[in-house]
Amino acid sequence: MSQCDELLALLMEAVKQQAAPSGEEKQIPVGVSNRHVHLSQGDLDRLFGPGHTLEKMKDLSQPGQYACKETVTVCGPKGVIEKVRILGPVRSQTQVEILAADCFKLGVKAPIRLSGDLDGTPGVTLVGPKGSVQTEKGVMIAQRHIHMHPKDAEKFGVHDGQWVDRQVDGLRGGVLKNTVIRVTGESALECHVDTEEANALGLGSASSVRIV
Repeated sequence: MSQCDELLALLMEAVKQQAAPSGEEKQIPVGVSNRHVHLSQGDLDRLFGPGHTLEKMKDLSQPGQYACKETVTVCGPKGVIEKVRILGPVRSQTQVEILAADCFKLGVKAPIRLSGDLDGTPGVTLVGPKGSVQTEKGVMIAQRHIHMHPKDAEKFGVHDGQWVDRQVDGLRGGVLKNTVIRVTGESALECHVDTEEANALGLGSASSVRIV
């Protein structure tokens, strides 16, 4: 290697190290999600009455998304779960995100899926104050994932759809494998886990993780 090539290699390595996040910049905030429901407008009308508008209770960390005051009862072949929170805004298709333990109580076999991937998922009955809906599909356990803005993805050196591992520090920490990167221009940096994963690893709303 010539002296010029060696100098170029050193410069490229310096740029790479400068661009890579380090220390606190590597930390990704955690969002813990309980079971919840996303409704289409048609199913919202059937459950709460024609023309019903969701009432916001509080904003969520992802821009434009919010928890609603409305709840529904989720009914399966073996049991029911009451007061399941609805998240807004309405979507094109109804989606029910449950926990692994809920599958036993409801009597359904929910696959692990990314939000929006509904093909091949089971359905359940949803009951609201004005009626009920039998969904044909939409029940799932959320695939663990990290929301990122394109600028975050560039900083961390990852891309949309990439699978990564996450390191969780602490006494109950460990490595969460098979985590999907989700990049959109409307996303805020946040690692999503459900309450079962959070409890197992000692994670809370003030926790953070890092990609390894």
